[in-house]
Amino acid sequence: QVQLVESGGGLVQAGGSLRLSCAASGLPFSMYAMGWFRQAPGKERDFVAAASPSGGNTYYADSVKGRFTISRDNAKNTVYLQMNSLKPEDTAVYYCAAPNRLGSVPLPLLRNMIDTWGQGTQVTVSS
Repeated sequence: QVQLVESGGGLVQAGGSLRLSCAASGLPFSMYAMGWFRQAPGKERDFVAAASPSGGNTYYADSVKGRFTISRDNAKNTVYLQMNSLKPEDTAVYYCAAPNRLGSVPLPLLRNMIDTWGQGTQVTVSS
């Protein structure tokens, strides 16, 4: 059974930083691309960032490019999202996600392949 558990959310002032973690189990983690998504109240769940199985390739939503960094430690079965220069509009529940296939996938298409979600972690950015 695949399980994804996020942590690291919280309340931060605008301009601050947070690092989210997602611990994975039940899958050969190093063989899967991984993604981060977020959902603000009353809005759809949006793509944030994705990393290839090795972590060598990454892809970001335009809204976070240059501020957020996705990385992974395959020895720890964990993917991270470092969030800097946070803005109030970054307030959302953040989810990590795994696709329905292993191996390298086109990262811009990862959002169409997700079949496993974590429970989410709340990030609130105050102005």
